[in-house]
Amino acid sequence: MDPLSAIVSALQRESIIPDVIPQSSAFSPSVLFSVIYPGGKEAVLSTELTREDTLEEPEINFTPMVASDESAGDSTSNRGETSYTLVMTDPDAPSRADPKFRQFRHWVITGLKSPAMTTEIARGTASLTALKTKASTTPYRPPGPPPGSGLHRYCFLLFQEPAGGSFTIPQGAKEHGEALEERRSWNAFDFGTQYGLKLVGANYFIVRSVDV
Repeated sequence: MDPLSAIVSALQRESIIPDVIPQSSAFSPSVLFSVIYPGGKEAVLSTELTREDTLEEPEINFTPMVASDESAGDSTSNRGETSYTLVMTDPDAPSRADPKFRQFRHWVITGLKSPAMTTEIARGTASLTALKTKASTTPYRPPGPPPGSGLHRYCFLLFQEPAGGSFTIPQGAKEHGEALEERRSWNAFDFGTQYGLKLVGANYFIVRSVDV
């Protein structure tokens, strides 16, 4: 199975499709990325991490793709010009058995830039870390599964922003809300649709709550 098909299979296996990404969207990823925390822990499809592993805002690493929408024509220049919005959401709030606060918005950041494709990147000798060109719209909040709530799926959706590099979330939008109550009952996919963003990638990890 190729890496992009493996993403869809993993999302279906964990019911992220349809709990976060609607089945009707026929999601077909075109970008591979991983999430790396300051302590070195990497979140890649179904990785189980502890809350302590994920306390600080992570970096995003893009995996070069030879063939993708954004690399058509000139793969050495177009890739670095594309900008992205990344969101992190928990569909299992407060628990998977009772997700009455689905989804909980943990992080929204716009203006991510992937490294331009270079010979060094293709050889694996250069950084793949995304450039954060803007402050987070929703500041990063680490996982905090309530005691006894079981496994929580923490999902990252990567959206390609409209061409031009001027995408911003207007002041007063719900995504600027930082309080606990303001983060509840959000919908990541609907957010993308509202702002004309194209879903191009997804990833997730799992955190197990502490037993009561």
